[in-house]
Amino acid sequence: MRKADLINKIGEKTNIPKVDVLVTLETMFKEIKISLAKGENIYIRGFGSFITKKRAAKIGRNIKKNTAVQIPAHFIPAFKPAKEFMQDVKKLELDTVIKEDGEDEMV
Repeated sequence: MRKADLINKIGEKTNIPKVDVLVTLETMFKEIKISLAKGENIYIRGFGSFITKKRAAKIGRNIKKNTAVQIPAHFIPAFKPAKEFMQDVKKLELDTVIKEDGEDEMV
């Protein structure tokens, strides 16, 4: 699913104009980026956490020049899904596999 598909789906389910949904999503993404850049984590109960992880400094290799390159310590964004989120996804995966096998559906 792409962002445009997500916007269409949200607009259809909520009867909110697509332009308003787009503005809302873009604002949410922007605020997440700003917060993570400041080093602030975002916790959304039942969904997950947007966090930053620190990568230690290390020595990498430039294969073309066959030289060592120092890679400084840096932070990367990460998403950690909530327990409920993980359980829902696992249940959906199991339901999908069972439906594809032609067996009875799980209730």
